[in-house]
Amino acid sequence: MMKHNKKALITGGCGYFGSVLTAHLAEQGYDCTVLDLYDTPQRPQNSTFIQGDIRNERDLAAALKGCDLVFHTVSQQPLAKDPALFESVNIGGTQALLKSCRAVGVQKLCYISSTSVYGIPDEDKLPVTEETPCTPAEAYGRTKLAAEELVKEAALQGLDSCIIRPRTIVGPGRLGIFSILFDWIADGHNIPVLGRGDKLHQFIDAGDLAKASLLAALHEAPGQCEVFNVGTSRFGTMRQMLEEVCTHAGTGSKVKSVPFKPVQYAMRLTSALGLSPLADYHWMMYGHAMYFSTDKLEKVLGFAPAISNTEMMCAAYDWYLEHRKSLHYREGIGSPHQSNVKQKILNVAKHFF
Repeated sequence: MMKHNKKALITGGCGYFGSVLTAHLAEQGYDCTVLDLYDTPQRPQNSTFIQGDIRNERDLAAALKGCDLVFHTVSQQPLAKDPALFESVNIGGTQALLKSCRAVGVQKLCYISSTSVYGIPDEDKLPVTEETPCTPAEAYGRTKLAAEELVKEAALQGLDSCIIRPRTIVGPGRLGIFSILFDWIADGHNIPVLGRGDKLHQFIDAGDLAKASLLAALHEAPGQCEVFNVGTSRFGTMRQMLEEVCTHAGTGSKVKSVPFKPVQYAMRLTSALGLSPLADYHWMMYGHAMYFSTDKLEKVLGFAPAISNTEMMCAAYDWYLEHRKSLHYREGIGSPHQSNVKQKILNVAKHFF
């Protein structure tokens, strides 16, 4: 294990996963500094907040003071549907952070990347491993992969780094597009799956991801820039998971099959026209199998995520139900994963299920 002063910077530490990670680090005795555009109640109060932009070198210099470890969770998310912002934040922000980290002598950087760098792998090539070729299918994934390349280059130049590629992150407080699903279930509407819904699909609990991220950051492999896929080992088909959540909710919601191709085309069209909140990656992936091998995670870090798809989804639904009346809709600020998403045309569609 590396020796350090247990002071960590979490970029985007007020976002959904960033706040969970900050809480975990604080529990492990770390002095945490959070750099983000806006402060939120979700940020652990025993952390230090610095308001700033990941692209601003002056903000970065202030946030990095005394920090040995950096966890880079800032990302312009797919829901923004803004390729220019993807490039500015995901690539430009990462470039600025890496430059500042080298300037102040940061010991280790852990970059939180995305499943989207893999695109939509052929099902006969699943599970996805760290060696699976990266072929992102849309703008967000391409910028996350470009940021990974910057991190790998920085590692070759002496900045010890690692990359985490998480499956879809779920847990209490997770909203975003999940708020649509939870709203439908809470109101007793049926939930559509494309085709039979028999494709294997894997998520990752935010708490398990936080544990894996810290273990990866403490793992010593100078110059190698180790990559770790992180997903639960306890998962099944999309239909199975949704049926179990509906049963847990007890509202009468059922899972119903809809034709794959026509509905996927409708999802694509309404997204392109701005009638749906779904981003490109959402309509591309829904209905397809996607899951990681966690062999490397278990072998190298000795960690196996413990919480199943159904357990994390039920916990997220319960949190939603408890806080439903006080939740707000995102109006251009804050994390999209911590806010309800306006359903647009989906608010009409749900009445047909």
